[in-house]
Amino acid sequence: MTILILGILLWVMPHMFKRLAPHRHLMMMPQVKGMVAGFVLVGVVLMVIGYRLAPVVPVYDPLPGMGHANNAIMLVSIYLFGVGGARSVLIDKLRHPMLTGMVLWSLAHLLVNGDLASIVLFGALGLWAVAEMVLINRASPWKRPKPGKWTGDLKNLIGSALIYGLITWVHTLLGHNPFMGNY
Repeated sequence: MTILILGILLWVMPHMFKRLAPHRHLMMMPQVKGMVAGFVLVGVVLMVIGYRLAPVVPVYDPLPGMGHANNAIMLVSIYLFGVGGARSVLIDKLRHPMLTGMVLWSLAHLLVNGDLASIVLFGALGLWAVAEMVLINRASPWKRPKPGKWTGDLKNLIGSALIYGLITWVHTLLGHNPFMGNY
């Protein structure tokens, strides 16, 4: 569990630094920003390794059929991650589409995983995303971007379907077929 927690910290701390000390973050030299990005990448790797190595300590039993809810929520989550980049029609309606997608990702996984490592990983990252939204909202008012276009939504839907397929393939390779039961 130590590796998992270290990975979470290496993800959360650099992201929170940007919000808690924005002036210092802006003054960072490009080499330092690159090093921080490296810490975040190492954090992701440690989260995966730590999660896979963590003992299975059951905390609650997921409800039957939640695998279907997880899969549907994950499609929405992935779509929200692409709203900004694709200039979707939601871009001027939703201030934090990527962070909202992260919260949905977290909740979807908590629906189908009731062990301690899952609660630590998905719960921590979901709480981080909520904290980021709160800090961003407190820092400045939202300057709405220009409205997006339906063509952006079409691109985002295609990209989301491809990424969803890739994610389900990787999960299956790791021994967790998302289309079989609760997971």
